[in-house]
Amino acid sequence: DQIVSVSTNTARDVQRFFGIPLSRQRIILNGIDHSRFYPGDHAGAREKARHRWGIDEPFFLYVSRLEHPAKNHVRLIEAFSRFKKATGSTWKLMLAGGDWHGSEHIHAAAKASPHASEILLPGFVEDAALPDLYRAAGCMVYPSLFEGFGLPPVEAMACGCPVISSLRGALDEVVGNAAHIVDPEQVEDIAQALGRIATDELKRERLVQSGLRKAQRFDWGQCARQMLSLWAGGADDR
Repeated sequence: DQIVSVSTNTARDVQRFFGIPLSRQRIILNGIDHSRFYPGDHAGAREKARHRWGIDEPFFLYVSRLEHPAKNHVRLIEAFSRFKKATGSTWKLMLAGGDWHGSEHIHAAAKASPHASEILLPGFVEDAALPDLYRAAGCMVYPSLFEGFGLPPVEAMACGCPVISSLRGALDEVVGNAAHIVDPEQVEDIAQALGRIATDELKRERLVQSGLRKAQRFDWGQCARQMLSLWAGGADDR
C-alpha cells in the first residue's frame, strides 16, 4: 500500500531499480536517540578511551563495518599517511568496525602504512560504547562512496564531534553543510581536510555547532510519529 524510504536518495534508487515512482513513496528520515547521543563529558570520554583502547592522543574516528571498496577505508589510510608525513602531527586514526567483505584489503593497507602503529583497528564496538567513543574523538571522518542514509555522522554530530564527510548517496541530505566536505576519490583532498581539522580549532568549533543543529533534525520519536500517522491514514505531520 505504501513504500517508505529513509531518504530522498534511497527513494530515487527505489524508483530507478524497481520502477516505483516517487509519488508512490513516503520519505521518513531515520533518527537517533538523543537521550544517548549528546555532547556529554568529553574529558571523561577521552579517559575511557585511554583505558580501553590505549589511545591518549587526539584521533580521527571512522565508525563503519570494514568493507572494501564501498566504505573507502584504503583511501582514508593513504590520506592519513600523507597527512602524517606532511605535518608530523601526533593525531592517530581509529577504524572502528567489524570485518566485512574485502576487509583483508583494509588490514593490509593499515599494516603497510609507514604509520601503522598509529592506526587502530579495535574491531566491532558495541552500541553502548559508541556515544563516548564519538565524544572522545577529535573528529569523525566518513569518506564513504555510497550511503542509503548514513547514521554514524549524525550520531557523531549529536555528540559534539566535528565531521569530515563525502556527499555520496544520501550523505548530502544527512550532513549537508554541517560537515567539512571532501571528494572521497581524491586522496589529497582527504589528506588536506585532515590537516585543516587537526590544526584549526575555530574550524572544529564551527563544525561542532553546525553539527549539533543539524543532528536535531533526526529523531526516532519524530520518525515513529510519522509512521503511526501513515498507518492510521492521517495527514503528513512533518
